[in-house]
Amino acid sequence: MDPCPFVRLLVGNLALKIPVASKPARSLVHPSSSPCFCKIKLKNFPLQTAVVPFIPPENQFPDGQVQTLAASFHLSKADLEKLAAKSIFAGKLCLKIAVYTGRRGTTCGVNSGRLLGRVSVSLDLTGTETKSCVFHNGWISVGKDTKGSSAQFHLNVKSEPDPRFVFQFDGEPECNPQVFQIQGSIRQPVFTCKFSFRNTGGQNQRSRSLQSETSSSRNWLSSFGSETERPGKERKGWSITVHDLSGSPVAAASMVTPFVASPGSDRVSRSNPGSWLILRPGDGTWKPWGRLEAWRERGSSDGLGYRLELIPDTNGGMGAAGIVLSESTLGSNKGGKFVIDLGNGSNGRATPGSATSPACSPRSSGDFGYGLWPYCSYRGFVMSATVEGEGKCSKPSVEISVQHVNCTEDAAAFVALAAAVDLSMDACRLFSHKLRKELCQHQDLLG
Repeated sequence: MDPCPFVRLLVGNLALKIPVASKPARSLVHPSSSPCFCKIKLKNFPLQTAVVPFIPPENQFPDGQVQTLAASFHLSKADLEKLAAKSIFAGKLCLKIAVYTGRRGTTCGVNSGRLLGRVSVSLDLTGTETKSCVFHNGWISVGKDTKGSSAQFHLNVKSEPDPRFVFQFDGEPECNPQVFQIQGSIRQPVFTCKFSFRNTGGQNQRSRSLQSETSSSRNWLSSFGSETERPGKERKGWSITVHDLSGSPVAAASMVTPFVASPGSDRVSRSNPGSWLILRPGDGTWKPWGRLEAWRERGSSDGLGYRLELIPDTNGGMGAAGIVLSESTLGSNKGGKFVIDLGNGSNGRATPGSATSPACSPRSSGDFGYGLWPYCSYRGFVMSATVEGEGKCSKPSVEISVQHVNCTEDAAAFVALAAAVDLSMDACRLFSHKLRKELCQHQDLLG
């Protein structure tokens, strides 16, 4: 089945130059000792913010400046149709950017940044599903004074085709659902999921596909976590296996570190997260592909925190460290979208240099990226999966970039990952709340 058309609208290579003047205009605050940022808006899509690096007036971009992706918008076919729709109330489609000096955030309820100026870039998205298009690349004058002494703002705005395979669970992962591939109005079954418990208190409830697990694969599991009994409240032993239509197992997600309430509380803490191993078949056994950690955030966010690491294939060796592909938080009430996007810092791991910079070195596709990590073959948008909030019926929808799917097992691994993220919302639920019966072991139901 053909993939669904998607387009990525990319905004990057931001920079700001403000000429030095003996008496600078009141509207222009020189940012050499003050940070700058911008707010990027595309019609009805969520507002995105990005840091704008300052460069000396005499320099020409890039001149050694690191080129980074500041924001990206993911447009489905339906989104493109809505954006292209004619309306007497809406003018020509534009990307709008407001540039600020000062720090992001608010102080005493008042925005800390000071508006420097606004920029608008016209967009014509016709045909962008099949070809790349550059809408702007260069400097634009910003500020009230648009003559010789105005500030100069550099940006690159372009679109790239990004076709994706779309999958939809027809039920909650713990209820052994089918998984359909979606293409327009066509729904075609491609996978089935089997939820089970592993190594639980002397009982060994396993799906048939895991009964053939060799000692080698069990050693892999034990090396990444421990399922031994721990005192106190815990949720452990969950496993979900993805099968193709012939019944062969093509991916699995196995809980290798129990989700345990921290002492004196009823929540899984960030300092002691639970974890899953995402497994793929290979050489007659399961091989680890990724490790997902999850916990319950404290404070006002009170959401599901997570971190996904790619486990390098080192031919059985354990020398290479995991590569962080995604680290963020999902709202426990409203849920959200789990995303692996190595070209968009908004879902990457925070680093000291930039609070929105992903840990894995690729920052984008195309002009916005440099060298890849030695073991990391992923770049740009990789996948996303919807996650419902606590207590809501969750039927994950999964989008996977075509460039990262070469076989059935590739797609199945991302489907298993989506199931693990969804189940983590339940595993991290406060222990004062009961889980549905499908997630409870027999002895828990008796208790």
